Amino acid sequence: MGTTSNGDRPWESCHTVYTNAKAGMDGVDKEKVQRVIYEMSKGSKYFENEQRKDAILKEKIERMQAQCAKLTEKDIEKFQMVADKRIEELESSRDLSKIWLHSDMDAFFAAVETLENPSLEGKPLAVGSMSMISTANYEARKYGVRSAMPGFIAFKLCPELVLVPVSFDKYVHYSEKTRKVFRRYDPNFIATSLDEAYLDITEICKGRGVTREKVAEELRKAIYEETALTCSVGVAPNRLLAKVCSDINKPNGQYVLLNELEAVLTFVSSLPIRKIGGIGKVTEHILRDGLGISTCEDMLRKSAYICGLFSPSSVDFFLSVGLGLGNTETPQLRLRKSISNERTFSSTDDQSLLFKKLEETAEALSDDLQKESLFGRTLTLKLKTSSFEVKTRATSLQKFIQSKEHIFFHASKLLRAELPLSVRLIGLRMSHFGEAESHPADPTQRTLGSFFTEGTSAGRETISEPTVDHLDEEEESTTDLAPPSSTQQGAVSWLNDYICSLCGYELPPSFLKERQEHSDFHLAEILQKESPTPPKKRRKPTSNGSKHIPIEFFFDRTKEK
Repeated sequence: MGTTSNGDRPWESCHTVYTNAKAGMDGVDKEKVQRVIYEMSKGSKYFENEQRKDAILKEKIERMQAQCAKLTEKDIEKFQMVADKRIEELESSRDLSKIWLHSDMDAFFAAVETLENPSLEGKPLAVGSMSMISTANYEARKYGVRSAMPGFIAFKLCPELVLVPVSFDKYVHYSEKTRKVFRRYDPNFIATSLDEAYLDITEICKGRGVTREKVAEELRKAIYEETALTCSVGVAPNRLLAKVCSDINKPNGQYVLLNELEAVLTFVSSLPIRKIGGIGKVTEHILRDGLGISTCEDMLRKSAYICGLFSPSSVDFFLSVGLGLGNTETPQLRLRKSISNERTFSSTDDQSLLFKKLEETAEALSDDLQKESLFGRTLTLKLKTSSFEVKTRATSLQKFIQSKEHIFFHASKLLRAELPLSVRLIGLRMSHFGEAESHPADPTQRTLGSFFTEGTSAGRETISEPTVDHLDEEEESTTDLAPPSSTQQGAVSWLNDYICSLCGYELPPSFLKERQEHSDFHLAEILQKESPTPPKKRRKPTSNGSKHIPIEFFFDRTKEK
């Protein structure tokens, strides 16, 4: 949120996700929006949390600046050689043979609500609640209203705003209609959310002898005929650039980038780094304020510093951005890595209400798992407190589970360990999928493994970076600035910075929560295989005279070690 060191204009140092450039917001009075957000949130827990995160961000930037200052000319020359070699290797992998199309529905949730209630046409409209907005139409965006903004701030910016509640059933219905259209052009299309998808239209263009522009126009027309909704489309040689292109002529437009090297390099040369998926607010500030990188071309200009300060996987990502490289192949196997469900509500410390919300979330997650016939073994609880701090707690289970009862049972233990606490969001995520055993374990039956996993595998991670309640947008992610600490990795090490040494599972360094969760899973497995027997001299008879050791005695002694 920034400090108040700017004299009588403290809002000028107010940095929020609400004021970022977004389709339909080019003419917004940015200073007014900053001032309103500052004045409406000043003194609140949210404000205090933003100040805390800004202080952490400032410290990261200062640390990076200090690291840069320590690099000698000889160091920079060495890292430049490394960078040049890597750039050459990445360039050699460029593929200009594919034509990718990215489709993005225009203000999807708001557009569906207007379609079903024509009286909303032309009015500034937002979908969500006073706590959080999911999306806003283009009339509302002119005032600075946008997704992830609290409703009470939105009304301050636009008193005439119409606010309607979220109705997921409607959005899923219309999303399925758009996917019917996508299948005509690419049966293996990649859906990234209800309103976004990537399509490989290479064969369509070749087989029918039509231009990519024509296919884009056809698809947009077909979606409108099927849904009466508009979408914007981007066409490019790879998925990264196609997504950027789809945002250029919003709403109801298209932009086509030719499959020519010169065209690609010209396009990315002045492209702001924030336009790239995977570069969020935190990474943008660190790159801009720490290294002076604002455009994709700057990535190449500062390539020596990038190689000297970042992990190998981050270096590859940043240099690829500078070259305009992205994925061109359709994944042969697109297995779900996790499924999650969340509930947002007014802050409360009422434990009965919190467990009710948890049960609702467990039921929704179970339904999603059953739809895809998935059973999971790692359960993660997400909590957003009244002060906007986000915590995640994970546990690795002995059995693969799917039912609401099993999920709620294990999630309740994670939640109970955090109480008392005032919470405004509860989320559950299931991961590490596999096949269920023929006889699922009774969740109330305590096993040897469960004692270990309950005590050691619950991830005690507190997330300090901002998380945003995006419902109709792709969630922002920030690129990792250094390899995660190995102090909690257990027996797991990450080969080449992203391959698990035990099972070969691939997770980039930026997936901090997932990597911790993955390590917890292996740690639980290792502990479950170990069956240490207490020395005979420590054995004590039970109260009934038996020579067998009570299980409670074994674990009491284990905890003392």
